[in-house]
This record gives sequence, C-alpha cells and structure tokens, in this order.
Amino acid sequence: MELRHLQHFVAVAEDQHFTRAAERLMVSQSGLSASIRALERELRAPLFVRTTRRVTLTEAGRALLAEAERILAQVRAAHEAVAAVQGVVRGTLSVGTEQCIAGVHVAGLLAAFRRRHPDVEIRLRQTGSGALGEEVAAGRLDLAFAYRTQTDTDQLRCAPLATEPMYVLCHPDHRLAGVSAALTPEDVAGEVFVDFHPDWGPRRATDVAFAEAGVRRTVALEVNDVHSLLDLVDENLGVAVIPRHFRHKREALTALPLKGTGEAVYETVALLPPVRSTSPAARALMALLETGSG
Repeated sequence: MELRHLQHFVAVAEDQHFTRAAERLMVSQSGLSASIRALERELRAPLFVRTTRRVTLTEAGRALLAEAERILAQVRAAHEAVAAVQGVVRGTLSVGTEQCIAGVHVAGLLAAFRRRHPDVEIRLRQTGSGALGEEVAAGRLDLAFAYRTQTDTDQLRCAPLATEPMYVLCHPDHRLAGVSAALTPEDVAGEVFVDFHPDWGPRRATDVAFAEAGVRRTVALEVNDVHSLLDLVDENLGVAVIPRHFRHKREALTALPLKGTGEAVYETVALLPPVRSTSPAARALMALLETGSG
C-alpha cells in the first residue's frame, strides 16, 4: 500500500467526486481512478459506490477512511518533527474552536503564532465541541479549543483552560430580572429557552446542569451563533443559560447566577492528541498560550 494511494482515497472521500478530487490533487482522472482500483484490489473490497453524479463510501471505505486520515497525519507529523529538530517549525497548523471560547483569545493567539512562525500555514475550523474532539482524535485537526466533554483517552487528552459558573440571561423587562438572588433550575423550569445546537459547549453544560438538578426544560429557539442568541433574548423571546463571560457581550441584558446544579460547570480545554502524536506546530502554539504571548 502506497501513501499516494491513501492520499488519493482520502481526497475522493472528501470531495465525493473523482473529477474534483483529481483537479485538487493535480493528477489525471484516469490516474486517480487507477490508484483507487489498485487500493481496492489490495484490500479485496470496494471502497466507493459510484454513480454518474457522485461517489459515496462503502462500509469498507468508511472503515478505511479513519485509519487513512490517521496514517497521513502521522506521516505529516514525522516530516514536521524532523524539521523541528533542525530548528524550523513549518507545515500546516489545523486548529478547531467553538465560538467565544473561554480561556483563550483565539484570533490573538493565532496572530502571535504567525508572527513567530510565518512558514506555517494556519487553518481554522469552527464547530461544536463533540465534532472537534472527533476531528482531533482522527488526526484531522492538530488541536482544538472546546468544552470538556470527556476524560483523557488513548487518542485524546485535555489541557485545562478555564472554569466558569453558569448564568441565566434575560431581558430587563422579564419577570426574572427583578429577582435579587441567584436562580435555581426549578426557578426557570417553565421558561421559553433560547440555546445553541446540542453539540455546543454551553448547551452541553446547561443540559448537564439541569439533568443533575432533575429538572426538565425545552429549548424552543435553537441557534448556531452567539449574536443570534443574544438578539433573541434582547427581543424578550426567551431566556438563555450561558457561561459567565457571555454576560459582558450585551450589557443591557440582565444576568443572574445559576445555583443548585451540583458539580456542573462550564469547563473549557485544549483538546490534543497523545504527546507522541502532537505536531511541533501544535506544541509551539500551546507554548505561546501557556506563556501568555497571545
């Protein structure tokens, strides 16, 4: 099995199209098809279901994809490790993050990294914490800044960034705005809730908090960005449960501490592969973060 066969396979899987993958790889379509056929012969299994419009992975193809991505990431890391020994950090740094993550100013950190390592190509992906963890574990991301969703495994480790309590956010005219004390999940159980997609860290933290309190709630207004959540609360269409640092993003809204949630907190971490698999670029970025240079 040759590395180029795996590279070709991953490209077709990502693009779901032979012509587009061939153009991206700058190889002929016939050569790409021959490469995939050679890989299928070696593995004795079809990897794609081919139609006139697109190609999709077979069960065997899906099984191979995760391993192929991991192998290619390890090869990339080996090249970068040799360069690092020679005093050069280069290659690609693929970073993932949630929006408005606590404990790190992502834009400032990446800018500081670029100033120090201009030969490294920076790629950034923004999505939910669950997906970020999967992508780091699979080698598609070098590291990610996310909400802690699990303990360390043999494929993923967590470096703590920040821990915050949760707050209830509401419009100044809302009935809860006049409450002077902290609120409990029971106090807001009957409210209309604005919240993020279930894969987002703040949503996960809130779901855990209410589950630990034994209180059910229904999210009526679900969004995928912070400003939409704030806008909906600002129009008094519902209340939101947010990490503490979110309350400063819209000063006109009322933020009240949420208590009675047991051990549930909003904890953010840097998600990293095992030490042996962490790229020199990722180590350099974490060093900047730890020294506060970003």
